[in-house]
Amino acid sequence: MLTPAQCRAARGLLKWTQQDLADRSEIGLSTIKKLELEVTTPHKSTLKILRQTFEAHGVAFLDENGGGLKLRG
Repeated sequence: MLTPAQCRAARGLLKWTQQDLADRSEIGLSTIKKLELEVTTPHKSTLKILRQTFEAHGVAFLDENGGGLKLRG
């Protein structure tokens, strides 16, 4: 769905801070910090919202065989 590494990478592609992601996704900043530090695993619904937020801003998630992320357009 969305791994901690993918979350960090997607933020990097968009040049977003953790706060930027929190504001755009309406997910708590502490939840994002804990996800990226791999302290806890958020609910699947939270991961889905984060991924949808990235996708809405141009991040494409490639399948495991293609590997990684890219910006669309």
